[in-house]
Amino acid sequence: EGIRAAEILEKDGIRCNLTLLFSLPQAIACAEARVQLISPFVGRIYDWYKKSTGQEYAGSDDPGVQSVKAVYNYYRKFGYSTEVMGASFRNTSQIVELAGCDLLTISPDLLQKLADSDAPVERKLSKQAADAADIERISLDEKAFRLALNADAMATEKLAEGIRQFAADAVKLEQIVDALR
Repeated sequence: EGIRAAEILEKDGIRCNLTLLFSLPQAIACAEARVQLISPFVGRIYDWYKKSTGQEYAGSDDPGVQSVKAVYNYYRKFGYSTEVMGASFRNTSQIVELAGCDLLTISPDLLQKLADSDAPVERKLSKQAADAADIERISLDEKAFRLALNADAMATEKLAEGIRQFAADAVKLEQIVDALR
């Protein structure tokens, strides 16, 4: 529903940034709706897998990194203009692994850690690498989208959790506004 709303807004010239992105089907739907920007939550994906499996992930093995890389490569291989802005990072390794992504939103403490480091940062994501990737185009109507999203436990759980948090924050904001009146 949010993606469909963004599609209408984009047609009216209102640029949209969709968050709570946890799966490739969500990202594909956003691109096909011509959404300007998506912000996949690298750290929240990582957190879910860490809690679910009990193991730590680093570098290219990080599920959050893998998710954003898959979205970026899919978009670039198939010519989508939607921008990808990795968000919600937990460590500098996630940032370094996504070097070359369209945009990254990085907290001040992680920016400082990167600035303090002498380690080189090499571009990991590029149009050329995406073109060379073995990726099949995915066709999603609403039924296929909902089935694919529901088949992904992490995406389903994190999306529902995020919507609940946004709803709770909306109530808090309304209370603050009411108190100011």
